[in-house]
This record gives sequence, C-alpha cells and structure tokens, in this order.
Amino acid sequence: MRVIGIDLSGPSNHKDTVMAVFEKQDGELKFLKLKRNIGDLEILEEVETQSQMDEVVIGMDAPLSYEDGGGDRLGDKLLRQYIITIGMKSGSIMPPTFNRMVYLTLRGIKLSREIGNISTVHPISIVEVHPGAVIGSRLPQEDFEFVLHYKQELSARSYIRNWLGEQKLSQLPAIIDKESHTIDACAAALGAWHWRDPSFQPKWVLPAKPPLHPYDYCC
Repeated sequence: MRVIGIDLSGPSNHKDTVMAVFEKQDGELKFLKLKRNIGDLEILEEVETQSQMDEVVIGMDAPLSYEDGGGDRLGDKLLRQYIITIGMKSGSIMPPTFNRMVYLTLRGIKLSREIGNISTVHPISIVEVHPGAVIGSRLPQEDFEFVLHYKQELSARSYIRNWLGEQKLSQLPAIIDKESHTIDACAAALGAWHWRDPSFQPKWVLPAKPPLHPYDYCC
C-alpha cells in the first residue's frame, strides 16, 4: 500500500501545496518522498506512478464537495462539533463556499475527479481529511497545546514530527517541521492510513453520500 497525504492550497498558490508519499512496510508507513510547490499535473503524475506499484490511498486536506445552496455541509458541522469537544478551535473548519475557501474547494473537486479518471493497475481511494483534527484527536491530553500552536511555532512542529514517528510514520526527515504545510501533509497521510487499513480506524468519520458528496470525510 502507498499512502499519500496532500495539503492542498488554492490553484494559484502552488508554493503552499505539499505532497508526502509513504509505503506501508511491516506495520509502519515508511517515508518515501516529499514534493512541495507543485501543480495539478505533477500531483496526477505522482499518483499514477505510485499506482503502477501498489494500491494507493490518498488523504486530501481540501473540501472535495460543497453544499448545494451554500454554507456548511453536514460533515463540516459535525466535525466542528467534534473538535470543540476535544479542545480545538472551531475556526479551522469553514464552509467550502466561503470566500476564503472557494478556490481551494474548486481545486479539490477538480483534482479528486481527475485522480478518479486515472487508468491504473491498482486501486486508488480518496478520503477528505482534516490534518489538525487527526493530530488533536490522537495527542495525549498533557501535550494538547502543541496542536493549538503548530501553525505558528517551530517548537510545536518539532514535537509533532517526533510524535508522528511514534505513530509509526518512520524515517521522517528534519525538513518536515520547517513549515505547517509539511506537517499537515504527513498528518493527512496518517488519517488516510487509519481510514483505509483494517488494523486501525479513524477517530471520526462521515461516510460518503453520493452523488453530491462522493468521498468519506475523516480525521
């Protein structure tokens, strides 16, 4: 199994788009590569390359659908309620059609459908992931402050990089803690792994409801 975490940004902001690629080996996710500042074609080419070798599971940090009529999807409401109960702030979850989100939503929808059209030897599955919630829902309570500050503080990102290693994401390079986007890509991979691998389970999941919401949403 190849597991890919993607922290997506808007279509004109490639520099904040990060892809982390892992291979499942002996019950761990072995780090293979990190790709930064990438456009859609590069993402599609990497997914296709990995899919020639094994099953591919993709965790994408971006809305992959929107609510007809605007506003929150059911998943946005329920996940927001969940992260509040564990001590996180609600502001990290915004409606996909909100002004600050709409171009990210456009790119997420477009890219996920293009991935679905890739002709490949092995299956490809996609899940929408909230990386902050992946981290916050698994951190011990005494270390919870790190999930609240990793976007701003290097020390918090360094802690989370080490913690990700404890979650069996192995051989993570030091560069992972240099910015929050790389942390988020790795956390998206962790969430996707736990969603797909029968040995684990997500901390929170809302099943897909096709045709308007064709992908599971999890953390």
